[in-house]
Amino acid sequence: MTITKRLVTLTIGALTHALCRVHDAELAKVPAHGPLILVFNHVNFLEIPALYIHMQPRRVIALAKTETWDNPVLGFLFDVGEGIPVRRGEFDIRAIRRALAVLAAGDMLAIAPEGTRSNDGRLQRGHPGVVLLALRSGVPLMPLAFYGGEKYRHNLARLRRTDFHIVVGQPFRLKPGGEKVIGAVRQQIVDEIMYQLAALLPPAYRGCYSDLDAATEKYLHFAPPAESNLRRARGL
Repeated sequence: MTITKRLVTLTIGALTHALCRVHDAELAKVPAHGPLILVFNHVNFLEIPALYIHMQPRRVIALAKTETWDNPVLGFLFDVGEGIPVRRGEFDIRAIRRALAVLAAGDMLAIAPEGTRSNDGRLQRGHPGVVLLALRSGVPLMPLAFYGGEKYRHNLARLRRTDFHIVVGQPFRLKPGGEKVIGAVRQQIVDEIMYQLAALLPPAYRGCYSDLDAATEKYLHFAPPAESNLRRARGL
């Protein structure tokens, strides 16, 4: 680790600790080795620093919208953290190649299918870019749900630290079974992924994925004896 990266890590760690009590015990479920796509819900700026710090020494590379680099401070931090800029709303082949290279190197890639912050913590509709990366790489996906961080501004104004919760679900792979993955199929797959995230969250945070009874797992493959987040949340 370079001196710059070490200083940034220490600074981010101190700021995160000052703002939040991070409940990170479930991160022990994340494999210590091997490529993995971490799929998370995007509430605000806290998720990536929390992952970056609390997953040490594992390398986590995050995808972020290109507009992030318009802010000199955020751009510098994402450069230090080797973040990958993505042009939203288009097929960004350069970002895809960089992301696939991260996975090919055996590292973890963090991606928020919502594509933008919710700020209130409620899930928004997922975008299917993660489906392309998962199918092309063949690596497993693991859902990480964050909640509580949306209260940090309210608590900061009252000089209180915020309880920031991280919940980790079961890993799975995408198995389209020979079906051509286009259009509506891609959206169904990402919706299945988002329901796995929803099942990890308290009901008030599930947003447009609140109805777990409407969820399917047609394209998700859980290695036995793993139990899906959805089945566990339903109590099945």
